[in-house]
Amino acid sequence: MKRVGLKDAGWRLILPVLCISIWYVATDVFHLTHPVILPSPTAVLRAFVRLASNGELLDNIGASLLRIFYANCAALALAVPLGLAMGLYQPVERLFDGLLSLFRPIPPLAWVPLSILWLGIGTLSVVFITFLAAFFAVLVNTIAGARSVDKQLVRAAQSLGAGRQRLMVAVILPSVAPAIFTGFRVAIGVSWMSIVAAELIAAHSGLGYMIMYYREVLRTDAIIVGMLTIGVIGLAMDFGTRWLESRLMPWRTGFHL
Repeated sequence: MKRVGLKDAGWRLILPVLCISIWYVATDVFHLTHPVILPSPTAVLRAFVRLASNGELLDNIGASLLRIFYANCAALALAVPLGLAMGLYQPVERLFDGLLSLFRPIPPLAWVPLSILWLGIGTLSVVFITFLAAFFAVLVNTIAGARSVDKQLVRAAQSLGAGRQRLMVAVILPSVAPAIFTGFRVAIGVSWMSIVAAELIAAHSGLGYMIMYYREVLRTDAIIVGMLTIGVIGLAMDFGTRWLESRLMPWRTGFHL
């Protein structure tokens, strides 16, 4: 098992290592690009050490993660009950479907001007934009999961005397949980992308703000540090949600050829 894990990690590292090697040779060995256009990996590493040692990088990471936490908690709290209601009860679906179908295609970043007018520049605006991205991801998956509940399981539970509350807790929620978790994974990804883009415009802190600030002063090495940090944190979030899913729902096993 350990050998298989090491082999899998080795395969995943091939392309990143190859890209970094080409980048190093092009910039540090042959000096094919100007540092403002594309700095070398060693320059980016020095920028990372500087930003990490003075606390600037950690402060901005903390600001972005806190906003992600607020936005996704709000999205789960609203989207899961509404998605269950829309998926299980047709009158609720008819009531909300038209309005939600109107707003769902609007990109979250299109709300930036209004969020700044309503909430000002800062955390509230960014959380609002990020919430919109996460909300619809969770909502759509929850509705799909509620509609796919096995009707035979519901009838079997009802024939055994299960009431509405017991039916929801023992049958419907376990059946819908995988879809909710899939929606949560998607929400983490899209909200992470949205929050960084929102911070470029509507915040005074966060990784997006840091990237925009260093763009204005032509510090490309710091910009790349911010971009790579976003990628690493996004990867860690995805692995974390997959690990949590495997622990909470171990019966969900994949199939690989």
